[in-house]
Amino acid sequence: MIQQDDNSNITPHKSISLLYSAPWFAEELLPQLNASFEVHSEPDIENLDNYLRDRSLFKLPDVILLEVDDAHECFNYVEKLKKNVLLKGLVIVLVAKKADKAVRNRAMKLKVNDLYNDPVPLKDLCERIIFLVKFKLIKPQLSDLSNIDYTYKIPIFKRLFDIITSGMALLVLSPFLLIVGLIVAIESKGPVIFKSKRVGTGYRIFDFYKFRSMRQGASEELKKLSDLNQYDKSETGDTTFVKLRNDPRITAFGRFIRKYSIDELPQLANVFMGDMSLVGNRPLPLYEAEMLTSNEWTMRFLGPAGLTGLWQVSRRGKADMSERERKKLDNFYAQNHSFWLDLKILLKTLPAIVQKEKV
Repeated sequence: MIQQDDNSNITPHKSISLLYSAPWFAEELLPQLNASFEVHSEPDIENLDNYLRDRSLFKLPDVILLEVDDAHECFNYVEKLKKNVLLKGLVIVLVAKKADKAVRNRAMKLKVNDLYNDPVPLKDLCERIIFLVKFKLIKPQLSDLSNIDYTYKIPIFKRLFDIITSGMALLVLSPFLLIVGLIVAIESKGPVIFKSKRVGTGYRIFDFYKFRSMRQGASEELKKLSDLNQYDKSETGDTTFVKLRNDPRITAFGRFIRKYSIDELPQLANVFMGDMSLVGNRPLPLYEAEMLTSNEWTMRFLGPAGLTGLWQVSRRGKADMSERERKKLDNFYAQNHSFWLDLKILLKTLPAIVQKEKV
């Protein structure tokens, strides 16, 4: 099956990680690949995909080696990888049981890095893998994600709706906003509007506005209060999102405006300016966004950021909220957002405004 050649001169490159799913070739390919690279093997594409989803961006494989299966499902999967902005730079090598012009044409169309037919020249394959990894930048770094080749372009109608609705709301609510601001200023020292850096669509960082609901110095106290975090740590051992039960840093009036989501009203200015939309995934604080490095969850940043969203209308404030559940809701919206879904979320937002849990 494997072309016989002199493999003794192949220098091991254990720094190169290879994700392997080619069962028909495994008996003769895997021993040499294991000797040359850091190999993780999966029996089929489904298991390979599950493994890949759980990898951190910093732990993605350098190369994916797939077998051209009889049903040609491998090509559908390669196409899926190429459409994922976080994975499309991975080196992909295919191995086929026999030469087939149609297979080669399809591989070329998908811009697969290489295709080998049985008998596979093992030495050539290993040297090719080393070359491809050495000369192709394939691992996106978190610090570079803001430059990712993806831009969410808000539909014109959605943007017009955001401008008109947020502008009218700011105009109508301005007397109420002034009263709330005055009470915040009288109750405790500090700025009336709390401004923080948030990460929105495409990892864009912007200033995010809220009425201050906590005493001064609240950010410095966060680490000491980690035991109050409502998100379950049992799945991963660590948690990404932070929302505290019975947060002791909140002022008396701050608790009131939080309960009725009044503290969120200044974000209408963010919507009006185009930092975010009325409906979308909530923009995250920097410390939360930096922890979302698994490629499965970074998809949430490839859709619109918003004032309200699926999380708010379906699970917000519920004590049994898990981190995974929150992430899945964000991912679903990023991949399936539409005008009608936005309208449905907006109609459900008012009943969801009042929080039942003290978080």
